[in-house]
Amino acid sequence: MLFYFVLYSPCTIFATPYQIITAMGMFINKGSKAFQMSRNDEYVDKSGLIAVVNDKLFKRSRFTCVSRCRRFGKSMAAEMLCAYYDKSCNSRELFADLEIARDPSFERHLNKYPVIYLDMTYFVSRYKDESIVESIEKALRKEVMEVYSDVKVEENAVLMDCLFCITQATDEQFIFIIDEWDAICREFPPGTKAMDDYVGWLRSMFKDVLAVDVFAGVYMTGILPIKKYKTESALNNFQEYSMVKPGGMAGYFGFTKDEVRMLAEKYGMDFYELEKWYDGYQIGDELSIFNPNSVMTALKEHWCESYWSRTGATDAISDYIGMNYEGLKDDIIAMLSGERRPVNPVGFKNDISIILSRDDVLTVLIHLGYLTYDRVNQECYIPNREVAGEMEIAIRDTGWKNVFATLQRSKQLLRATLDGDAETVARGVEAAHDEHVSILSYNNENSMACVLSLAYYYAKNDYIIHREFPTGKGFADLVLIPRKNVSSPAIILELKYDKDADSAISQIYRRQYPAKVVQYTGDLLLVGINYDKETKTHTCIIERWEKE
Repeated sequence: MLFYFVLYSPCTIFATPYQIITAMGMFINKGSKAFQMSRNDEYVDKSGLIAVVNDKLFKRSRFTCVSRCRRFGKSMAAEMLCAYYDKSCNSRELFADLEIARDPSFERHLNKYPVIYLDMTYFVSRYKDESIVESIEKALRKEVMEVYSDVKVEENAVLMDCLFCITQATDEQFIFIIDEWDAICREFPPGTKAMDDYVGWLRSMFKDVLAVDVFAGVYMTGILPIKKYKTESALNNFQEYSMVKPGGMAGYFGFTKDEVRMLAEKYGMDFYELEKWYDGYQIGDELSIFNPNSVMTALKEHWCESYWSRTGATDAISDYIGMNYEGLKDDIIAMLSGERRPVNPVGFKNDISIILSRDDVLTVLIHLGYLTYDRVNQECYIPNREVAGEMEIAIRDTGWKNVFATLQRSKQLLRATLDGDAETVARGVEAAHDEHVSILSYNNENSMACVLSLAYYYAKNDYIIHREFPTGKGFADLVLIPRKNVSSPAIILELKYDKDADSAISQIYRRQYPAKVVQYTGDLLLVGINYDKETKTHTCIIERWEKE
């Protein structure tokens, strides 16, 4: 197709025929090779994301930033969008069997645009000084002008002016995709020249008056939402979707329960084991999201364990929780015991180097994937066994010796309970209680229940632990119900304060707690524990309940 045009400053004024160019490069028109590799492997269809982005093209909402924690498919999503929009390739067969192929917008935008694809980690790994932003600008400008060599621009024209000239010449607008947009923010602290230059460059590209003319759509993805300056986003024209506010994109952040159930059946793996290890993320309206990278690795290795540590160090989380802002240590202990904690993510500046409060620490951990966020109740919690294990390592590295000792002893405590060794159980609970006397309010049943949950931390491997379990005639303090395919008995624990262990057992029978629990399992152990305020000692009775 031939165009004739007249260009104005910053373009050199001339008239010439122009042939649309589809040459492939490192940053422009990369084609579909990366997404093809994903399709060659096991692929869970997340192509519905394309329809969401299509709906934003050529509108004020064309600027999109999707942030999610590492190993949740950020790069794969960016590569998918690149393959779909890139005019230098024919991707029809790649998408023919996917959800997007049934969407009305599929044909309208398939392989219709010149695409600029920028992976910021490429530059962060190569440029460690403050020239990094200049290097990005120079590399992009050089390649763009090599591809569009027939378009003449002023010698010193910046990238944005070059793109504007190309748009005017071809009557085409670009799709700009940035993967790991916040890599520079994580590498360079605020206030440095590199950081200030980067924010300035992003603004010059996407808040410039020419941006609406140049870009049909912009999609950025990274771990953190866009950095805030004072109370406003550095790019307030972007519509953001994050682990805290995913909007309508929640289902594209990870694997859903139905998707993992299908994969488990296909690979012959125990769905409930995958659920225990990798489920638990609550993202917007999606109440059950799995870590996709960990699920896929477990399927390939046919074994569930923590694959999180293979993708990054726990040094950062150790640093954060070691700050212990406003009783943060208490919150971490409570969450390890299965509790949730309130959090207000609004004040966080979206900068991991600016941590000013307890809420900032918890919000960072949500964005990094170490916690998940219940937006309805504004609470956070540890999502699954994999993350709990990483938190345990971080606690060890932080130097919380008492907490780590309790976690380590929890295996012996569970064994003693199953063996009916009441004396060992009493001493184990007493040790856990004594170790955390400076952390938790010692003399009340709620603190005892929290410490007891922590003391039975290891039991989470085989049990689902319920605090205040409803029985119809009251609430059992702690109930451990065995997971699917676990043959161990259920355990009902009742706590008493300044009474005796016999009264705890009596309450279990009187309020008929076993009748409710046997709906889930047959065998039961009844455990009564009493704490004596004066002597600060614990007593325990363990009985095996026999169904009548």
